[in-house]
Amino acid sequence: MAQLDLRHDDALRARIARNLDRLEPAPLPDAQGLKHAAVCLIIADDGSGAAALVLTRRAEHLSAHSGQFALPGGRIDAGETATEAALREAREEIGLALAPASILGRLDDYPTRSGYVITPLVAWAPRNAEMYANPGEVAAIHRVNLAELGQPGSPEIFAIPESERPVIRYPLLGTTIHAPTAALLFQFMEVAVHGRHTRVAHFDQPVWAWR
Repeated sequence: MAQLDLRHDDALRARIARNLDRLEPAPLPDAQGLKHAAVCLIIADDGSGAAALVLTRRAEHLSAHSGQFALPGGRIDAGETATEAALREAREEIGLALAPASILGRLDDYPTRSGYVITPLVAWAPRNAEMYANPGEVAAIHRVNLAELGQPGSPEIFAIPESERPVIRYPLLGTTIHAPTAALLFQFMEVAVHGRHTRVAHFDQPVWAWR
């Protein structure tokens, strides 16, 4: 199989947009009662011309999920669309102002054990886009090469005795990144990059995240 060209260029942007356009987002039959949030999977350059996804490490002083790796995003405010919320959170968390036209598509909603349903939007950042961490929310910003997300053995999918659902995680950045972020990274690679029809809402989170 030929190796994919994962340079941050117009050809990759067009391919990702086409692949996302073919995805019919799956409905969540049990979404009632869940709070709504949106995240942004931002495709940026890594500084050397390769495409990368933007991940953040949440500030240690936050009351929920402190210190964890995440995608820019947060709760959808009253009157906002998922797209508006995702772009607002990108501005607030990493200082990146993206226009609505930067959105290439969306992935499936993902239900979390903590009572949220997350809507993931995929956005394209221009070359050399500057980002800075808002210290009130973000400890660090990382750009993870798409090639690294496609390494053999990634993601890791395994069983736990507490759940009938498989658990998904990614070994990245010298640590382990769990669902929901891991599930969204996997669907992004499968659908947006490889053009495969892959669902991820059935993947579970580790037990410590069930709160």
